[in-house]
Amino acid sequence: MKKIKYFGALALSALMLLTSCEGFLDAENKSAGGQTADEYFRTPEGLATFRVYAYSSLKKIATSNTIQEDGTDLFLPSRGKTPSQFQEYSVTPENGDVQYLYLSCYDVINNANALLDFGGDTYKQDALFLRAYGYYMLTQHFGSVPYSDRYINDAERSYPRTDLATIYTNVINDLETLAADPTLIDLTADGTVNKRAVNALLAKVCLAAGWDLETKLTDEAKGTWEKTGTSYFTKAKNAADAAINGIELTQSFEQKWSPAGEVNNPETFFAVQYEREGYPGDAASGGHGLQNDYGNYYGQIAINGLKVSSSVKVPSHKALFLFEKGDQRYDATFMTRLANYKSDDEWGQTGYYAYYNNPDFNSLPIANFYAPYYWTQAEFEQFLKDNQALFVNADAQGNGYNNAVWAFWMNDPVVKYYFKADGSIQKKEQYAYNRATLDAQLNFTPCVKKWDDPATIQENLNSSNCYRDIVLLHASDIYLVAAEAAYMLSGEAAAMPYLNAVRGRAGLAPLSGLAAYDPQYSTPNSFGDIQMIDLILDERARELYAEMQRWMDLRRTRQLVRYNVAFNEMIGSVADMQNNKGETKWYRPIPTHEINSNTAMTDSTSQNPGY
Repeated sequence: MKKIKYFGALALSALMLLTSCEGFLDAENKSAGGQTADEYFRTPEGLATFRVYAYSSLKKIATSNTIQEDGTDLFLPSRGKTPSQFQEYSVTPENGDVQYLYLSCYDVINNANALLDFGGDTYKQDALFLRAYGYYMLTQHFGSVPYSDRYINDAERSYPRTDLATIYTNVINDLETLAADPTLIDLTADGTVNKRAVNALLAKVCLAAGWDLETKLTDEAKGTWEKTGTSYFTKAKNAADAAINGIELTQSFEQKWSPAGEVNNPETFFAVQYEREGYPGDAASGGHGLQNDYGNYYGQIAINGLKVSSSVKVPSHKALFLFEKGDQRYDATFMTRLANYKSDDEWGQTGYYAYYNNPDFNSLPIANFYAPYYWTQAEFEQFLKDNQALFVNADAQGNGYNNAVWAFWMNDPVVKYYFKADGSIQKKEQYAYNRATLDAQLNFTPCVKKWDDPATIQENLNSSNCYRDIVLLHASDIYLVAAEAAYMLSGEAAAMPYLNAVRGRAGLAPLSGLAAYDPQYSTPNSFGDIQMIDLILDERARELYAEMQRWMDLRRTRQLVRYNVAFNEMIGSVADMQNNKGETKWYRPIPTHEINSNTAMTDSTSQNPGY
C-alpha cells in the first residue's frame, strides 16, 4: 500500500474529541461501553490508530505557508490584496497564524509523547522523529520555547522557556539515537519514519544549531557574522552525507515534481500523505490548498477552466530573475503555458489541467503564455509568429474556446500582448513589474505547478481540492544543506561539489566558484557584493521555490534583515523590522494566549524581542 492512511484518523472521532489547549492535546472520552480513551489507546488496535493520528497532525504545519513564505525576497501579494502582517513585519502576538503554527507544533509534540506513553517502544521510532520535527519548527520560528518530553494530559500549566542549546541538544540526541538504530528502515514510501529522513532532519537541525549557537551576528543590516565554533556544522555535514548516501540527482526536475513521479520517488525522504481515493469524508474539502495559493487570479474557474488561485503568493521580480537561461527549473516550477478551455469538452482535456491529461497539449490553443526574461523580445515575437495558429482570438473565431488570449514577456517592464482573430499580434502594452502584480485585470504572473493535482475534478474547484503529498525532506534540499555546512566548515571550495550536483541536474554548467557566479537580478547598494552565502541561498530559492522554507533560510543564515530591506517592497529600512525600542524581529512573537495561560511565562520577561 502506497501510503499510511492518514485519513483513517477520522475513526478517532468515535472515541475522543481532540482539542488544543495551551498547545497540548486533551482527550474527552467519546467511546461506547465506558472504555476510556486512555484504555483504548493502550490496546494494539488503539495504539495503531493513534499512530496514524500522530502523523496526520503534521498536516497543519505542512500547509502553513503564509507564516513561512511572507516577509522574504520571493513573494508579493497581487490583484489588490493587502500585504500580510508578515510581509510588513507588523505582526502582533495576537496574530492567528502565529498561534496556529505554535499550537500545531505542540500538537505534533504532545501526540508523539502520547505515542510513547501509550505504547512504550512499540512506535518509539515514529514518536522521536515526530517530536524532533515539532521542536525543529518551533526553534526556527520562535527560538527558545517550553520543552517537554512527557505526555501532558493534566491541568499543569507551568512550563518555562527552555534555553535554545538544551532544546537542540535534546532533539539532536533523539535523532542520533534513531539514526544509529539498526532496525530503522533505510527508506519508506508510505509517509513513515526512515533512516534517510532521520538523517535529513538531523542535518537540518544541526545546521540551524550551528548558526544559532556557533555564530555571532556582527551587523544585521549587512548580514555579517563571526563564526565561534564548528561542532554543529560538522554534525550537519555528516548527517547530510548519511542521508544522501549514494543517491544521485539523475531524474529531471520536472519528473521529480510531476504528479506521476510522486509514487516511490527515490529523492523523497519524507512527505505528509494525502489520498483522494477512498477518502471517507467529503473529498471536496479533505485535501489542502497549496496548488491554489501560489498564483495570480485567472478568472471564473467554472467558466474558463484554468485554476483556483488565491493571489496571495505571486513571484517577486527577483524570484523570476533567479532563473538563468538553460535552467530547466523555470519551466518545471512555473506553468508557463495555459491551454484554452472548452466547457463542452471533457474536464481536464482543455484548460489548465490539459497539461497533465491531454497528450496533444502542445497543439492546443493557448489562453496565457509566459516567456522568461532571458528571451529577447525579438525572440519572443518570432515565437509568437511561428505559433500564430495557437494564439487565435477565441471570441472572434467563434470556435468555442472561453478565454481571451494573452502572452507576456516577463521582463521589467512586463510586456503584455493581445491578438487578432487570426492569431497575429494586435497590440502590446508595458507595465512596471510591481504595478502589474497588483492589477486585478492583468493576470500576468505564472503560477507554481509544483503542487498541482491533475485529478482535481470540476465539482471540487475550491481551496481544499489538492491531494498531492507535501514533501518535507528530500534529496536535493539535503545536498544544499551539505553545501552550506561544508562552506561553514571549510569554505567555498568544499561547498561547490554539492552545489554543482544540484545545478547540473537543472541543466546548468558547473561553477568553479563564487567568482564565476553572475546572478541576473538587480540589487540595491544596501545589499553589497554577492557573497558565498548568497549563492547558496539563491540555489535554495531556485530548487525549493514554494516549499515553505524561505523565511527559515533567511533567519537561519543571518540574512533576514539584509534581504528584506533589499527585496521586500514593504520594507524600506531596518527600522521597518523593529519595534519602537529598536529591537529587530528575528523571531515570531510567542502568542499572547500561550503566555497568559502559562504560569511560568510573563509578557515582560518571556516575549521575543521586537514585540
